[in-house]
Amino acid sequence: MERKRGRPRNVETQKSILSASYDLLLEGGFGAVTVEKIAEHAGVSKATIYKWWPNKAAVVIDGFLAAAAERLPIPDTGSAFQDLLIHATNVTRFMLSREGKIIAELIGEGQFDAGLAEAYQTRYIHPRRLEARQLLERGVRSGELKGNLDIELSIDLIYGPIFYRLLVTGGPLDDAYIEHLMNSAFQGIKAE
Repeated sequence: MERKRGRPRNVETQKSILSASYDLLLEGGFGAVTVEKIAEHAGVSKATIYKWWPNKAAVVIDGFLAAAAERLPIPDTGSAFQDLLIHATNVTRFMLSREGKIIAELIGEGQFDAGLAEAYQTRYIHPRRLEARQLLERGVRSGELKGNLDIELSIDLIYGPIFYRLLVTGGPLDDAYIEHLMNSAFQGIKAE
């Protein structure tokens, strides 16, 4: 078994760094955050940050996700429709919050920063897709959804319109829209 080099992360120091990066992100947006500012606010050296994260984007995303994790629980009501409705509603509400709008900002900034794009895709988008995948697979196993369901396409079908309105059209994203979206999507994915 291969051991990792260096000392393990000090949990309190790590929390301090993540909290500082999150506070700075809320205060001035991604562009205003620097590793120097994070280090200063957390009371650590830049070397400490770079020892644990490869770049600014990674520590900022981790700080953001540490603060946001509690707001996106994975539902388990026994109904695939209800679980997906709750999940899509929670994701949408979160994306419309001040914290969630940061994801939209990060997606925009990621068009010019490949490291940032990889960080938000790896740490935010992919985990949300995995959650949706688990909910859809649970629905297939229970027989509520089609047995031959294309899971990846279904995720795009359900969540794509949310991000399209959020990032492109600016159309309304309220609970009524999400329920209408889910009812429409379910017409194509539910078991006959």
